[in-house]
Amino acid sequence: MTNKDKAKNAAQVVKGKVEEAAGKTTGDDELETEGKQDQMKGNIKQAGEKVKDAFKQ
Repeated sequence: MTNKDKAKNAAQVVKGKVEEAAGKTTGDDELETEGKQDQMKGNIKQAGEKVKDAFKQ
């Protein structure tokens, strides 16, 4: 996994956490759900990159 990919995936997770918190604060269920989805996407991408790295070794 390249550092660029790691940073990109981590940023997506952080963005999701911010959206989720904003959604909870404002009572916007759609924004909260979108934040959770962004977090999941970022975590899935990170897991996929780790699998790729494992097969490269």
